[in-house]
Amino acid sequence: MDELQDVQLTEIKPLLNDKTGTRNFQDFDCQEHDIETTHGVYPTMDELAEMLPPVLTHLSLKSIIGIGVGAGAYILSRFALSHPELVEGLVLINVDPCAKGWIDWAASKLSGLTTNVVDIILAHHFGQEELQANLDLIQTYRLHIAQDINQENLQLFLGSYNGRRDLEIERPLLGQNDNKSKTLKCSTLLVVGDSSPAVEAVVECNSRLNPVNTTLLKMADCGGLPQVVQPGKLTEAFKYFLQGMGYIPYVQLSHLSTESVPSASMTRLARSRTHSTSSSIGSGESAFSRSVTSNQSDGTQESSESPDVVDRDQTMEVSC
Repeated sequence: MDELQDVQLTEIKPLLNDKTGTRNFQDFDCQEHDIETTHGVYPTMDELAEMLPPVLTHLSLKSIIGIGVGAGAYILSRFALSHPELVEGLVLINVDPCAKGWIDWAASKLSGLTTNVVDIILAHHFGQEELQANLDLIQTYRLHIAQDINQENLQLFLGSYNGRRDLEIERPLLGQNDNKSKTLKCSTLLVVGDSSPAVEAVVECNSRLNPVNTTLLKMADCGGLPQVVQPGKLTEAFKYFLQGMGYIPYVQLSHLSTESVPSASMTRLARSRTHSTSSSIGSGESAFSRSVTSNQSDGTQESSESPDVVDRDQTMEVSC
């Protein structure tokens, strides 16, 4: 017991000091208000996006590369539209840039009365075929959603997402200044599984973005959660995405034991957004490794493209 009494608990730094423990503010009428959110009120998607700049300021971050799935992808897109100087790149999985139509809104209201929130979330993430075939994954997420998440908050969050506004992004016209059009100005990688319920929404988003800095990645044999079903392919695609932005000097390929891809070769990923037509890659190899035309019969990689290729304003679409 003597040893326990020697422990100095006061040396642990408190999370909040006395000055910041209570956070109240006063209006001009000298009425004091609590900043806690009113019970039953959830922030809108726009309000959630506007919560990010103070976080970046607190963490002393000048800019970010964001990764978002579903509602998170929408929030990051809204954030990038409002604060383009703070976003260098985005990886958007299953993003939907459109607001819900009246028919969809009415259908969601009706389904909310007849279907529990867990089934609604599962139907949002997984297609009908995946719901019937991948039972283990579905059961895992069903238990996670039902047991690990506050159901009242989840219901409010779902209502906030269903009430989102259209991003109102538009593809800039040929020769038009990007500053005159409302679109994402950062490098953007759109990701969706080929059997995901979000395929149409992601393709619609791709049609609205600037083809010069946008890449659409459709992942074969993959449903609504490519980061879970195909994490290796998505990780490799993300590495090439960062390489195209100039952040990684080389990328280690899984099928090359000790060799790496020189940055001079892989910078064609960034160039391919401008110089490549739409391409389709087989599922046996990585989409981004095949976007760099290579000859690996003798274990080396050589580019068959000339450095100077005529610009084509088409978004590169790859499948893997």
